[in-house]
Amino acid sequence: MSEEPLKAPSHKPDTVSLCADPTAASYTDSSDDETSPREKTQVNSKGSSDFCVKNIKQAEFGRREIEIAEQDMSALISLRKRAQGEKPLAGAKVVGCTHITAQTAVLIETLVALGAQCRWTACNIYSTQNEVAAALAEIGVAVFAWKGESEDDFWWCIDRCVNTEGWQANMILDDGGDLTHWVYKKYPSVFKKVQGIVEESVTGVHRLYQLSKAGKLCVPAMNVNDSVTKQKFDNLYCCRESILDGLKRTTDVMFGGKQVVVCGYGEVGKGCCSALKALGAIVCVTEIDPICALQACMDGFKVVKLNEVVRHMDMVITCTGNKNVVTREQLDRMKNGCIVCNMGHSNTEIDVASLRTPELTWERVRSQVDHIIWPDGKRVILLAEGRLLNLSCSTVPSFVLSITATTQALALIELYNAPEGRYRQDVYLLPKKMDEYVASLHLPNFDAHLTELSDEQAKYMGLNKNGPFKPNYYRYQHHSTQSE
Repeated sequence: MSEEPLKAPSHKPDTVSLCADPTAASYTDSSDDETSPREKTQVNSKGSSDFCVKNIKQAEFGRREIEIAEQDMSALISLRKRAQGEKPLAGAKVVGCTHITAQTAVLIETLVALGAQCRWTACNIYSTQNEVAAALAEIGVAVFAWKGESEDDFWWCIDRCVNTEGWQANMILDDGGDLTHWVYKKYPSVFKKVQGIVEESVTGVHRLYQLSKAGKLCVPAMNVNDSVTKQKFDNLYCCRESILDGLKRTTDVMFGGKQVVVCGYGEVGKGCCSALKALGAIVCVTEIDPICALQACMDGFKVVKLNEVVRHMDMVITCTGNKNVVTREQLDRMKNGCIVCNMGHSNTEIDVASLRTPELTWERVRSQVDHIIWPDGKRVILLAEGRLLNLSCSTVPSFVLSITATTQALALIELYNAPEGRYRQDVYLLPKKMDEYVASLHLPNFDAHLTELSDEQAKYMGLNKNGPFKPNYYRYQHHSTQSE
């Protein structure tokens, strides 16, 4: 985690006209100006007002959304039923910062069933499902989030979760590191007393390792992102399905024959490329890592430099976790109608700030769809203002999120109940045995039956019959896109 000053990813809410700022781009928008949730006084049916959501009256609608998600998250529900008797999180005060969707609501309600008290906020200003936030507030979870927050709202919501009288967090569940960063910077005394941090994104994990390297991580942290059940399932299969959903809903684009460049061939990039290729797109890849580049080549993708192909592309998709992967100079060279979007966690990959200049006109054509118009009439289609496409513009499959959520719940239980000294002030990977347990909980959905080793086979392989079945250094690889 760097020592840079705190700043939320810059953005602008739908209802703000940028015309008042002489240095900003002109911007046309037809949405009505509504009262900020911060200015409303709302109470749930129990009389509590310890929340801030768009509209508490949407709670019943949100409850139905959560019930739909539960249907495809049976493993998480199974964990809830198995463990709610012993309450392994009794006394845990969890402050969370994730996407607030029906799927994460199933996780939050599982944590509550296991004994935790929860306060929650959003890690992305566009991904919150307002009705789901209302449903959580109705059952007594202190939620501070709504879709379309401003930069100031974003940090205000995080602060309201952490800074409350008579309640102090002892566990952090984060997605992206913003909450961890805020507590570390603003509430160091709280940070030092936290028993553990669970982080699920590439960006957040990177910031934790930075903090650890600087000798400033004073609590144990669990890197859930690099657990097998997160990286090889959520990052790969979730993105493989949701990339198409996000693009179709926003642009109605036809993929067959389109020239697409995917920046980054990690698990997210692999999933995106696989889906796009399957629908007939002509896909090329940019990479900095020779191993990932070689994988892309073996999967049938041409590895290129963005500068050399950008003028010919119909779509540019970033999946790197880096910053300024797509620059203003490259945006200037794109052809008319090029679609630009980001599948990484942070909105740093596309240099959106460089597009807010007087000579460019911003035209909001749909929710999360902006046409950036150059003086010669050229238009580039920017989705979600460079934020995470799938959660900003569509939904993601409940089943694959069940895998991640079960992993997060087990990581919290592990850190909260660990005897003193088991985990030092460092970043840890989830134990392999726990990864295997998460996977086993999901197999009944497919009526899948595992083969059991005989005593002789177990001895020959040097394994315990009950696992773990692979050493920690084993790399679970997906097969080439042709066979998926």
